[in-house]
Amino acid sequence: MPAVSAAQGRTTSNGGAQRRRAGRPSAAVLDKAGITAAALELVARKGYDGLTMAALAKVLDVAPSALYNHVASKQDVLLLVEDHLMSLVDVSGFEGGTWEDAVHTWAWSYRDVFAEHTPLIPVIAVLPVTDAPQTLAMYETVSKGFSDAGFPQERIIPAIVALESFIFGSAYDVTAPEDIFDSGSMAESTPHFTAAVRSSSASSQGGRQADTAFQLGLTALISGLATLRH
Repeated sequence: MPAVSAAQGRTTSNGGAQRRRAGRPSAAVLDKAGITAAALELVARKGYDGLTMAALAKVLDVAPSALYNHVASKQDVLLLVEDHLMSLVDVSGFEGGTWEDAVHTWAWSYRDVFAEHTPLIPVIAVLPVTDAPQTLAMYETVSKGFSDAGFPQERIIPAIVALESFIFGSAYDVTAPEDIFDSGSMAESTPHFTAAVRSSSASSQGGRQADTAFQLGLTALISGLATLRH
């Protein structure tokens, strides 16, 4: 009888063969990308309050102790999420073309990214950017674009914050129902508001009212901020 190779098994004390599993035992492999994806999935299903270290470990199918080998706290997880989302924002317009077009592209991309993750807006909007490489890279590119366009240094951050405030609010607006301004039974007592709502709805046929409002506000902001340049 041919000998049993080591790859096929080994002889036991009773003369039988015990098969050995090929390769390493299956186990959840943790890395920052996987932790980030699981955190986003958890927030999408349960909201920001549902994002806990214990819940995250469960989604990843690992023990909490294994998770803590990669992130020290929930704050670390949020930094990973922030960095991932900011890496999706399109800043390519600042590499060439006009400042106005660059801000337009950046702002639309920024709004669309966070419209998909509105539960995180209250957190990300006030989360420090310390040690978040992708986030800092985004702000560096935008700041340079403003500087190159002639903005005084002391006005760059306030201008970016003003735009971000509008962007975050507009991201919420994307998820609002189309009839959010329906005055219902009080239409007759609010004739000017009701007429304006109906006119706005009619002019937005074929497109989302949220997009119309965002474009209007963004155009006004870009025009106003442009006057700050040297």
